[in-house]
Amino acid sequence: MQTALNANSASNANQATRSIHDFSGLWIPLVTPFDQDKVDYPALKRLVAHYRASGIAGLVVCGSTGEAAALSDEEQLKVLQTVMAEAPGLPVIMGLSGYHLGKTVARVQALSKLDIAGLLLPAPSYIRPSQAGLIEWFTALADASAVPVVLYDIPYRTGSKMDLETIRLLAAHPRIQALKDCGGDPAKTRALIADGQLQVLAGEDANIFTTVAAGGQGAIAAAAHLHTARFAQVIQRIQSGDLAAAEALWAPLPPLIEALFAEPNPGPLKALLARQGLLRDELRSPMTRASAALVERLGRLDALAAGA
Repeated sequence: MQTALNANSASNANQATRSIHDFSGLWIPLVTPFDQDKVDYPALKRLVAHYRASGIAGLVVCGSTGEAAALSDEEQLKVLQTVMAEAPGLPVIMGLSGYHLGKTVARVQALSKLDIAGLLLPAPSYIRPSQAGLIEWFTALADASAVPVVLYDIPYRTGSKMDLETIRLLAAHPRIQALKDCGGDPAKTRALIADGQLQVLAGEDANIFTTVAAGGQGAIAAAAHLHTARFAQVIQRIQSGDLAAAEALWAPLPPLIEALFAEPNPGPLKALLARQGLLRDELRSPMTRASAALVERLGRLDALAAGA
């Protein structure tokens, strides 16, 4: 399997110049606003305008925070096009999941013709393939892509754990350049950072400080919809070596992060964004709005973070 992967990688490198993007810094996995069960495109434009000059590296569209599973293919494409049109020059990563290889390859080929920074690709859900099957899946998708690939290691959503050696083998592919790390294994995270083959981005918001302090390059963080500049500064201060300042900036954020994920994401997040007037507090079933008690708690924690 390793020989086959290396052969594919060499072939790809010879056929086309490797497309490289720097995925370091803070990325926001943008929520998708709704209005009476339809995508609220005016609110989506407001969100992009709100975040595009906030110190972020870029936006991720149609991730799990964006409720991509509740969007049709046509809606996903229109959401992507709307975001890109509202933030020219700001890098955008497109999330794409699936479990039918042929259909997913076709979607990768179509999306990678657009001017996106990369594709965020998880393991196929429901199927739970072997490690060899995961290597085949990601290699086929990366072969089909004309843009860089960010692996999305999130076993509690896909049902598939990606072993360290599997990720190392995939890192040899010329288009696989970064990892959104929700793997839940600190030793694996440290090993991948030490390898230096991939840009490792914290995918669990509570792990941003420790991942970046260990040498990770940044984060894709839902909680950073709130106090965005503070999250960005935490990463910047760690990377500049000013840990004391980074710790002071980080201190009020963990309680808020914990509360934001006390109920299924993005329900709690949308509740706070609605309080700011950025969107309606609406999700698509079976996702539900955050409970009143949690929203009240979130309001207090949000205010504490703002005053810190």
